[in-house]
Amino acid sequence: MAYSIRQHWFSNVRADLLAGLVVALALIPEAIAFSIIAGVDPKVGLYASFCIAVVIAFTGGRPGMISAATAAMALLMITLVKEHGLQYLLAATVLTGVLQIAAGYLRLGSLMRFVSRSVVTGFVNALAILIFMAQLPELTGVSWHVYALTAFGLAIIYLFPRLTRAIPSPLVTIVVLTLIVWLLDIDVRTVGDLGELPDTLPVFLLPDVPLNVQTLWIILPYSLALAVVGLLESLMTATILDELTDTPSDKNRECRGQGIANIAAGFTGGMAGCAMIGQSVINVKSGGRTRLSTLSAGLFLLLMVVFLAPVISEIPMAALVAVMIMVSIGTFSWSSLRDMRTFPLSTNLVMLVTVIVTVFSHNLAYGVLAGVLLAALFFANKVAHYLHVGKELGAAPASRVYRVVGQVFFASSERFIASFDFKEDVDAVTIDLSRAHFWDITAVSALDKVVLKYRREGVTVEVVGLNEASATIVDRHAVHDKPEAIDSLMGH
Repeated sequence: MAYSIRQHWFSNVRADLLAGLVVALALIPEAIAFSIIAGVDPKVGLYASFCIAVVIAFTGGRPGMISAATAAMALLMITLVKEHGLQYLLAATVLTGVLQIAAGYLRLGSLMRFVSRSVVTGFVNALAILIFMAQLPELTGVSWHVYALTAFGLAIIYLFPRLTRAIPSPLVTIVVLTLIVWLLDIDVRTVGDLGELPDTLPVFLLPDVPLNVQTLWIILPYSLALAVVGLLESLMTATILDELTDTPSDKNRECRGQGIANIAAGFTGGMAGCAMIGQSVINVKSGGRTRLSTLSAGLFLLLMVVFLAPVISEIPMAALVAVMIMVSIGTFSWSSLRDMRTFPLSTNLVMLVTVIVTVFSHNLAYGVLAGVLLAALFFANKVAHYLHVGKELGAAPASRVYRVVGQVFFASSERFIASFDFKEDVDAVTIDLSRAHFWDITAVSALDKVVLKYRREGVTVEVVGLNEASATIVDRHAVHDKPEAIDSLMGH
């Protein structure tokens, strides 16, 4: 127990605290921006980011992952806030947490094993593109000072580690550019221009909504969407961090942890949130590894916006843009472009479709769903082609033996039927299924069609070699061995 606490909390203290500081600075403008997207006061996003980050540090299943208010979630809240107001958003946030806890106990986190590598790569590339695109408004219609500061910030980020890695280069970038702007009195956009920072600590409150069925029907559709998108983004981010750090994570615990964090956010005046791949990558790249980095990010965020608001307000947006450009460059899987020349066309298509749908819809759920469905179709088509039906002479002169090898299911059933010669002049046919497997009702129906077609021609048919699993589904759903069904199908 003591070893586990030390390993998950205090095995990397100095790097975790510095990484948490960098993440907190990057969280401030994003939390404010996401609040504006959702149509609520900046403090709603800031309180949510603090609360979710602190709670998930204790309850999450992926050490070192950063969760807070996100753009993907904010986009889903716009209509609810516009039509019903902030209090209904807080109630929807609490219900979102309840649904996510239920998903954790139902072990829905295990569904991540159905997400192929090409979908994950597409997701990563799409998010890298979206992170970069989100910085473009800060680089459009601005003075040359902004471009100069951003370029200088990127130079510090990539060159400073050659001097020392003791201090995260993104933190150095933020401090140096803030000092330059302050000392030279350069007129550029700063964090303070995004909105007023809160000056009080969050307090516990109950959403001021009627506790009735009507309220439930109003918030349930939004809560379901928030729960699904939140879990998808969190589980995908956890998978990416698993690979970056070469450590495992508990996906079902992460589902429950996200739920608890969102309930806490709803009761402290915050909006629903989930894992953030950009900040999580910043954390890992800055040396953050344990739960302490996530906790410190949340605590530093609160301390800075409440007690150091005048200082934080002076941070130039150019510094944070430089950090986020670094994140987008580091997040993008550049090897996936090189591998497109050697990977199968189906793999490349799945990756590209995931990227395109995610980028153009700005909805992670749509992109991942499109990628998973396309990957499933390609897989089914590929497996269907491995079906082979061979024909040979039987023991008797007018008999034939068909040996079936492979998987029989909805995608290969037509090929299975077409492999039999129903017009051949034979008296008996044996269908050997010892090297085949029947997966679904469509496969059983295909077997019925083959057997009944032969019987209509007066041919005796024997089915042999079914394995136990195939025999179970055939016995339960087949009609070719049920006399009353045979009579009905054959028109007797």
